[in-house]
Amino acid sequence: MASSQAPDGRSLPGPDAHDSPQGLNGHLSGDWGGARSKLKKQGVDFDFEYISDSLWNIKSTQNERLASWNRGRGTVDIDLGALAHKPGWYFHATALWQGGGNLGTYLGTETSPSGMSSYNLFRLDSWWFEKQWRHDRVAMRVGQFAGQDFYGNQHYGTSFIFEPMGYALSNLNTTYETGSPGSTPAVELTVAPIHNVYLASTLLAGDRKAFFHNPTGLVPQFRGNAVSVSEIGFTPGKKTLAMRPPDDVESRKGYSGVYKFGASVNPGSFTTSTGSLRSGNYLLYGMASQALWRVDPREGKGLDATAAYDWSPADVNSDNRELTAGLRFNEALPISIHNTFSVGYIRNKLNQRFLPQGAQPYKAEQGIEANTLFNVLPMILLQPTFQYYANVGGGPQRAVVAGFRARVEF
Repeated sequence: MASSQAPDGRSLPGPDAHDSPQGLNGHLSGDWGGARSKLKKQGVDFDFEYISDSLWNIKSTQNERLASWNRGRGTVDIDLGALAHKPGWYFHATALWQGGGNLGTYLGTETSPSGMSSYNLFRLDSWWFEKQWRHDRVAMRVGQFAGQDFYGNQHYGTSFIFEPMGYALSNLNTTYETGSPGSTPAVELTVAPIHNVYLASTLLAGDRKAFFHNPTGLVPQFRGNAVSVSEIGFTPGKKTLAMRPPDDVESRKGYSGVYKFGASVNPGSFTTSTGSLRSGNYLLYGMASQALWRVDPREGKGLDATAAYDWSPADVNSDNRELTAGLRFNEALPISIHNTFSVGYIRNKLNQRFLPQGAQPYKAEQGIEANTLFNVLPMILLQPTFQYYANVGGGPQRAVVAGFRARVEF
């Protein structure tokens, strides 16, 4: 959920945007006898969510297996202007529990079938204080959060399930840009000089073992080099303030789009393909998400497209290039509930410079996903998916995966 509110009352996207619901507008636990609404009017917004990916290995060289990855997240967002008469000040905190089977590790794919799966843990994921100036056109955040929740993340992420499209480009960690829930101490400055352009830059602790150095997330650990990540974004058809524009049912109305270009730089020491050490590593990325066609130009029903590509130096990074592309049809089926149909493509090719001696040359791993999202009830989303992988892990094997994502708002 977000850390602040737009002038029209809609939430601005926070660092947990990959978990934010597209069409959910209810809670299974209700309004707590009116307490939830009363708190929200006072500037305090609570959100509790359960999300799971249940995926079956239908066909591969591995034995058939079901893997279920589960996550429970609790978030609080406080508008300190409404609560404590501190206009422009906000506070955000989110904690999560997650665990289960990681199907990508089992299959050996470069592309994880689940964009959520990582480590089993219970952790304070992120927290920060935020100050906004000049009618929300300048904002600064200080606290603990993950770079990949903001930089190199997919704008249409909730429309997909496999990792590089469902969350963020999977090789961003080559510079140790942190990803959720491995948040580290960070500070960010974002500026929107005109209504559809933003500039953002953050400095974060590039801890190479964040989960182990700070397993609870409660005590900030200033370990690793200071990683600098910057991004410029252009949002035709959407108004952007100090934060990136959201992707939800309401905001995708009309011919909206988001174009992002960014870079992540780590000045630390890295081992090259020849075994020598060099100072510094970096990654460049470009991402585009655009509404292509609308049945009614004022509404959201229609076709969207997205594409992304990144690159990092080949002498340092074994996975130095990644390509993603996809299409999404909003309200694809003539039914009363919100629904989308999405198709995504991912291409990963491991760098031949890191090929073990005597091994067969790497092939380009390619993955395709098709899924349909249904807003079954105001507080429940169901997302069946089908995935196909060629050249698993750079080898000749293939894999077929099917399953579903379920999401419940409490």
